[in-house]
Amino acid sequence: MIIAVDGPTASGKGTIAKALAAHFGLPHLDTGLLYRAVGRQVALAGGNPDDSAAALTACAFPDALLDDPELRSETTGGLASRVSVHPAVRQALFERQRAFATQPGGAVLDGRDIGTVIAPEAEVKLFVVASVPARAERRFKEMQAQGRAVALAEIAADLAARDERDRTRAEAPLFAAPDAVLLDTSDLGRDAAIEAAIAIASQACNRD
Repeated sequence: MIIAVDGPTASGKGTIAKALAAHFGLPHLDTGLLYRAVGRQVALAGGNPDDSAAALTACAFPDALLDDPELRSETTGGLASRVSVHPAVRQALFERQRAFATQPGGAVLDGRDIGTVIAPEAEVKLFVVASVPARAERRFKEMQAQGRAVALAEIAADLAARDERDRTRAEAPLFAAPDAVLLDTSDLGRDAAIEAAIAIASQACNRD
């Protein structure tokens, strides 16, 4: 069984995907982390994330980079959004994601184009959304807990800019697959969102 969880950043899709993987006993891949690693590698090399050649070169990042805590920062998230617009980068990472999705027994993947590009045959497709204010508040609290100083308004502006880039990019833009189930987490707490997602997935594949 393949479960595809798509949606904009800070919508809760990562938390939901991890919970689904644990519930159904499936491996999980945060595909956004791959793009964050590419963006981080570009920065480490002193390159320009808007340059296709520099971004493609960064796709050869060392596996150890996936453990870099800086990958979760807002700065790296912005870099990931910028490198992801390059078709060459998306193609370079496609096979890695595809192999994970089609492994025996299935998998759970979350990202921006899982249900539309990476695994369009997924038995379960969730498109997780939340309003910009709700997402900004969540990210603000996360960063406060990490001791990072950032303004709520700046986070909201960054999220809106990323949404626009993801929706309007020429290659694999962010949108819900026709057969995806929309889950709005704007007014849902963590546990309620997970419960709703498990119910949707269970109904879709007739499993508990």
